Amino acid sequence: MSPSSRRTAEELNERRGRITTFLDDRDIDALWLGRPTNFAWLTGGSNVVDRASTVGVAAAGYSREEGFRVLTNTIEAPRLRDEELPEAFSVTAANWYTDSLAEFVAAESPASAAADFDVPGLAQSDLSTLRQPLSAADIDRYRALGRETAAAVEEVCRELSPTRTEQAAAVDVRTALESRGIEAPVVLVGGGERAQQYRHYTPTTAPLGDYALVSVTAQRGGLYASTTRTVEFDAPAWLDERFEAAARVEVSALAATQQAVRKGSTAGDVFGAIQSAYEAVGWPEEWQHHHQGGAAGFAGREWIATPTESSMVAAPQGYAWNPTVQGAKSEGTVLVTGDSVEPLTMTDSWPTQSVSAVDADLTLQRPVPLSV
Repeated sequence: MSPSSRRTAEELNERRGRITTFLDDRDIDALWLGRPTNFAWLTGGSNVVDRASTVGVAAAGYSREEGFRVLTNTIEAPRLRDEELPEAFSVTAANWYTDSLAEFVAAESPASAAADFDVPGLAQSDLSTLRQPLSAADIDRYRALGRETAAAVEEVCRELSPTRTEQAAAVDVRTALESRGIEAPVVLVGGGERAQQYRHYTPTTAPLGDYALVSVTAQRGGLYASTTRTVEFDAPAWLDERFEAAARVEVSALAATQQAVRKGSTAGDVFGAIQSAYEAVGWPEEWQHHHQGGAAGFAGREWIATPTESSMVAAPQGYAWNPTVQGAKSEGTVLVTGDSVEPLTMTDSWPTQSVSAVDADLTLQRPVPLSV
């Protein structure tokens, strides 16, 4: 992490305001964040050492009396202080061989507090609504992440061949992302045969064959961006038609998302529009075979839309809709406000076409399959 990635004083004031409202609503005095997504949302830094753990090596907190704090152990404290945290955070360290992080937080916290992980005596809270909507600084970083994620994926896709294996392509994608300081929690690569069979085409040693789908969810600074690219070698005749159908559903989902922002409606309402779009493009049952995506930002998906999902549609916020039509997929991360729809995971070096929503006045440029 570079020092420029750390939260500025202005950003921390914005975070403080959100947390104070959270505390007021619950009549509590402190909030502790140990899950990596929330730690990054607050500090701009990372508390991850073991990527398999759902809780990091430090908890960032805010209390009414003591302000911003980080609790960790003596192994991590110097590095976190030097490389990950804004100056506004005080750091308190326990001996690494004594209390667990949860026990340390319990001992240091006011009694009236909440945490995003299991801490003895503290309420446990889902904080997805605290992270929404995105702030102006979040949006600036999101734009950069989207561009660089797309550039990394496209760089690899342009060099693919029918004999390249799915696993080798996935390694190349991870390398291209990590060279840009971007982690990749999800990298899916499906050759033509497996992309038709499975919606989550986890990479194998199978060759790509006549075409390939490459899908990623990438993370930097706590923000997540998802996108998919399609590469054609000797693709079946139906691929472009199915891709266009999926793309029209995606743009219809984005139109419905913006409408939900204006009306103050829910994810379930957007899902209804997605179902109608599938029917309009001639694939009425396809929504049943894969989730359709949802809100994105400080999580790969802050929520996933279903017919009954009651989450409110926030703005400004990232949205990553990912409709599929057997063997084809259209997916990108898009910033939606009440006034604009701005694709983030795009570059100027990949072919696109204008795609219109089926039942709304919205047309966007979407990446189309690349013939190589």
